[in-house]
Amino acid sequence: MNATLAKPNRILSIDALRGFDMLLIIFADRFFISLNNGAGTSFTESLANQFDHPEWFGSTFYDIIMPLFLFVVGAVIPFSLSKRMQENTSTASIYRKLIKRFIILFILGWIVQGNLLALDTAQFQVFSNTLQAIAVGYLFACIAYIHLSRKWLYIVFALCLIIYALILTVPYVPGAGKSVLLPDRNFALYVDHLVFGKFDDGLQYTWLLTGFGFTATTLSGVFAGELIKSKHPRKKVVLYLFVYGIVGLVLGLIWGIWHPIVKKLWTSSFVLASSGVCYILLALFYWIIDVKGKIKWAFPLKVIGMNAITAYVLSHVIDFPRIADFLLFGLEQYTVAYYGMITTVGGFGLLYLLLWYMYKNKTFIKV
Repeated sequence: MNATLAKPNRILSIDALRGFDMLLIIFADRFFISLNNGAGTSFTESLANQFDHPEWFGSTFYDIIMPLFLFVVGAVIPFSLSKRMQENTSTASIYRKLIKRFIILFILGWIVQGNLLALDTAQFQVFSNTLQAIAVGYLFACIAYIHLSRKWLYIVFALCLIIYALILTVPYVPGAGKSVLLPDRNFALYVDHLVFGKFDDGLQYTWLLTGFGFTATTLSGVFAGELIKSKHPRKKVVLYLFVYGIVGLVLGLIWGIWHPIVKKLWTSSFVLASSGVCYILLALFYWIIDVKGKIKWAFPLKVIGMNAITAYVLSHVIDFPRIADFLLFGLEQYTVAYYGMITTVGGFGLLYLLLWYMYKNKTFIKV
């Protein structure tokens, strides 16, 4: 990784949307859960439930976080790669950068969730983290973007959805019968257990063959980035983003009748529906920030979004709420059941101050 100055002419709405996504990851889930622990009302319980994954079928608001991360990564690809290609950067040099980023993201994923820091092979997990999903989606989306025309990018996107849907429903799982969209009875999960062996994460999430879904989600972001980068008037871009979002969401929900939405399997219907929501969110952010010019409210999101990977890794490696507890312990006697919420807010405040300091000094960690 290296620290560099921010590049000019960035799409502020993409930075803000990335920051919004990180805010959900590093703060919102803990906040609403701790709020419900204190209040214990039906309303706070419903909020807390929206920031937890469903047991299997269906979706909650929390399920949009990981797809949005991949989507935003994809949305930046047309800006970053096309610039290198226009500068006549050699393909070999571009590939070196892609592979370097892929490796770094995988290592960071091991640090965050693969138990690498435990220095114990019995606890190590090969593929189990959002950053590693981003590494896979980013690598293959970039390869497709470098070598294929836009028409073929759409075809690759469709093929990823179709092939993965077939993988989940056509093969036979040894000892379980034909693959179905149920825990321990689908081919993708079987392959994970078979390939990773004792280094599998032991959960119901799938990773290896789900690379088709990760790539498709990232490509959906590429299409959005291409749209923003086009010469269309900004208001028309907003309209296109919104319409494509509605279409993707509706198609995902309709397909979900026969091919259910399961986030843990990253089903193809989930890719379509979640990508639709991502388009709608980007349309909203782009309209407010880049079309209407209302940017002051998004400054905190920009601070987080400009160092998103740093925020993600630090929030998982360092227990900021526990640090806040050392500073705020005197409030526990007054806040009682709400003290967990206080330390959650305090911990986030400490992390934000660190990110703000980095932003103020124009230090942006790039992978």
